[in-house]
Amino acid sequence: MSTKLSKKTKPIHTIGKFKLSPIAKWMKLAAFTSITSSFAFSAIAQEAETENLDKVDNDIEVVVVTGTRRTIQDQIAIKRESTTVVDGLSASDIGDLPALSIGEALETLTGASSHRENGGATEISIRGLGPFLSSTNINGREATNGSGDRSVNFSQFPSELMQKVAIYKTQDASMIEGGVAGVITLETLKPLDFGKQRFQAEVKGNYNPDQANVDNSLQGDLGYRGTLSYVDQFEFDNGQAFGLSVGLQRQDISQPEAEYRSSSPTGSSLWACLNDPTDTNTGFFRSSAGDCEDEIVGSNNQGYNNNIDPDTGLAVDDGREYAWTGSSRSFRQNETSDERDALFFALQYQPSNKWDINFDAQISDRTQAEARHDLIFLQKRVTPGVTGQNLITNDVGGILHWEGEERIESAGEQFSREENYRGYGLNVEHFFSDDLKISVDLGYSKTSREELQITNRGRTSSRPFLSWDLGEYIPHFTVTDFDVTDISNFTDSLRTRIDRENVRDNEIMGARVDFDYILDSDFFSSVQAGVRVSELTFVQFGGTNGNGSRTTYNLDESATSAIDVLEGCQIAFPESDFLSSVSDGDIITHVDSSGNVVESGTGASWATYNNECFSQAVAASQGGEFAYPEVTYENAGTIDVTEQTTSAYAMLNYDSEMFGKFIRGNFGVRVVNTDVTSIGFREGFDVVTDPATGIVELVPNESIEKIVGGGDYTEVLPSFNLVVDYDDNILLRAGIYRGMSRADPSNLSYSRTFVTDDSDDPESVEDLLVGVNGSGNPDLQPLMSWNYDAAVEWYPSDDSIVALGVYYKQFNGNFQQQTQLETFTVDGVEVSLPITNSVTSDEKSDLYGFEASFSYRWDLGIGVKFGYNYSDTSYEFEDSNYGNTFTTGLDGVVTQETVGIVPPASVPGFSEHVFNGQLYYQIGDFDTALIYKYRSEYFQPYTSNGTRLRYVGEANVWEARAAYKINQHVRVKVSAINLFSEPRRDDFYVKGNLGQVSDYGPRLFAGVSFKY
Repeated sequence: MSTKLSKKTKPIHTIGKFKLSPIAKWMKLAAFTSITSSFAFSAIAQEAETENLDKVDNDIEVVVVTGTRRTIQDQIAIKRESTTVVDGLSASDIGDLPALSIGEALETLTGASSHRENGGATEISIRGLGPFLSSTNINGREATNGSGDRSVNFSQFPSELMQKVAIYKTQDASMIEGGVAGVITLETLKPLDFGKQRFQAEVKGNYNPDQANVDNSLQGDLGYRGTLSYVDQFEFDNGQAFGLSVGLQRQDISQPEAEYRSSSPTGSSLWACLNDPTDTNTGFFRSSAGDCEDEIVGSNNQGYNNNIDPDTGLAVDDGREYAWTGSSRSFRQNETSDERDALFFALQYQPSNKWDINFDAQISDRTQAEARHDLIFLQKRVTPGVTGQNLITNDVGGILHWEGEERIESAGEQFSREENYRGYGLNVEHFFSDDLKISVDLGYSKTSREELQITNRGRTSSRPFLSWDLGEYIPHFTVTDFDVTDISNFTDSLRTRIDRENVRDNEIMGARVDFDYILDSDFFSSVQAGVRVSELTFVQFGGTNGNGSRTTYNLDESATSAIDVLEGCQIAFPESDFLSSVSDGDIITHVDSSGNVVESGTGASWATYNNECFSQAVAASQGGEFAYPEVTYENAGTIDVTEQTTSAYAMLNYDSEMFGKFIRGNFGVRVVNTDVTSIGFREGFDVVTDPATGIVELVPNESIEKIVGGGDYTEVLPSFNLVVDYDDNILLRAGIYRGMSRADPSNLSYSRTFVTDDSDDPESVEDLLVGVNGSGNPDLQPLMSWNYDAAVEWYPSDDSIVALGVYYKQFNGNFQQQTQLETFTVDGVEVSLPITNSVTSDEKSDLYGFEASFSYRWDLGIGVKFGYNYSDTSYEFEDSNYGNTFTTGLDGVVTQETVGIVPPASVPGFSEHVFNGQLYYQIGDFDTALIYKYRSEYFQPYTSNGTRLRYVGEANVWEARAAYKINQHVRVKVSAINLFSEPRRDDFYVKGNLGQVSDYGPRLFAGVSFKY
């Protein structure tokens, strides 16, 4: 049986997340008597690595463990010593976190998986629940982002300047609310806790094989990532101590990506068109040329009609065959650049052993740029007698073969996104006595984002005959008597659009006060309590184009000819071997009228031009000056949300012995109140009464009117955690908590316009106004869940773990359309009007799962580690266009509006299977690891329209890294992500309807670090 320390000997500043239990402390004390229990876990871990520490007072030999083995040992220790279910990484030294990004580091943890953009990990899903159900804290404070949601793009933060990352899968009352799935925490270094002087410099060269095939105007073939960091401590004779740490990083790399694309389902560009040979009025068998979703006689923009026929109760087109077709199918070649400057800074001051004052700052400025070159085949138009008769589809309506006459475009986009992050925090801890600690924390976080884009177009004046067949990954096109590499073929309808959009500011200010008090009890070890206030603001600026401003110019050929613009701006196709890793041969084949292959125009390239040159020339033809338009605050497209939160908690920690077993854990409750204020704008109007007839009408004026909406809620979040030390090596663990995830800030917007009825000659405002149209609901309630966890964990050695856990979540996480009354004051009259809007459903869904973690190391230096998560859920997410849709009226009656032709998706971000494995070899100064990450397919909502279905295919990603320690100061490193060039496939609306394929290629890094 383990020896137990007296709780009264525990200094209060050891209470925290990554701290050692009494059993582990005893083991550490026995081995390292020179290190007292007053150090936090990280400080103990760092001391073990000190290279000149060969023996301690009792002449016990110390084995210094570094590298991959040390990282895995720390992961095991973090999991073992926590009172919650947690998986984490702790770097033994600044810059030693074993990953190229925070996203790549997090997805090595059991149950975590990432969404990939530009070939790297971005948003993180936990246990099959999407990023919107998680929360992220940096040094215990909420983090902002520029996406309009609450997920965090982890590629914004350099892994080299982080000390610890962790995922809390169960929670306790002291943790900031916000995670149904879990809480992701990032921690930077505290210099005094680090305990040693350290200067480190590292430079990594970046080579991407796919980039070597690109003549990139934005970035060279080689990129780099340079990091400098310095940590130091200063002790004074009067007992005061001061610590400083600073880290700088500069990244300048490319993010090559080649794409096949189809029109997305976010707007009205992707249709289920009827594929019925007996119907010549619409669909693919219409008798005259035209778009397949339009009727020759009747309505346009219809396609398959899934509205309910009141006579049958079924869809109008029930039982009829259809096929999916978008406005276009295209190829995109990208020139890319990714630049980031980051500064992480920390000061720690201890004027006495009763005070600990910490200030930290995180600053990141990132600019991503792309020069995009598109070859677009317009696709919706039917060629009578050809398209329908030759159409081949699969069993879900995905097209496998298409033929017809349609226009082709050489298009281009110049895109840049600037994102700036600022995070600051001040934490003051005061030890009033050996038993009482009070801490005050002030935090500030702000992310600003702005996107600039040029969109160009040149198209054919005629409609060449073309066909395509779907290969293993992407379609392959055959074009008759048309050379896509001849720029003179694209001289029709030259146009440029210049956009400034998604200009957003997301800001959080927070303050909290916490109390820790050690109890003189045989069962309860301490009590914690605290209060927290915060204010989140999210502003997205509107303009002439809704979420931004747009200037459009069409070429004035009386001033400049199209061929002069195209030839004056033409560039050679920038990439060789374009999409070669996902194509079955030439992506474009040029044939003559006899079917003979023509060499020119056959291959994987097309006529391209410099986007900025093209845009400037087209603008100049109309006498315009090229400039990005401004956005404005007082605009109907503006979103301005303020979310104020006040919370309080109380929690008891226990640490005792029961039935011959040591137990520890906590139970408590957190109460959260949130108040939302949302500001919107609409065009102003005057209420005008005709003096002769008395008829009332709304007459627009030139003003802009501010409107305000809001909502509030209060939730109670209890939690309970239990750890049983069954014996020296086996732990039993359980946790219960009620979690909450708030709606995304962008969904809390408030846009409203009045619906009027002039047919009955209204003589009052009440008669004139009959309803409201609009978007956003500032009274959206949070998504609530009850969460249950149980696990058994076996720790046979410092290098080994076998852990099995099961979990169950019951949550309301769905949204539905519901008609509600909102009250407005119009011309001094208060009226209540109906609006149909999105509300949080009370419908309950279940999620079950289990996860397994395993790690083992053999004496010859080879080790393995893997984590696996399986989950299943009853949650159903209906597509808003082709799914089952319902509305709830004012009387509470639910009415079905459409019958779905696509099955519902699951929880956004949900993957049934998630696996990560690692094989490492570490002997002496050589350290290498091979990493494999897998996640099954999942539903990923769009940012622009999260109500439409997009499925991201399964991912099999390999990474590798190796390091060699030349001496105690110098180490060389190599690493690679996406080693075998795993592409990403997206299906739209339904699995099997190909929407997009993105080919990234591998990313290779090699460098040297100097440590002193």
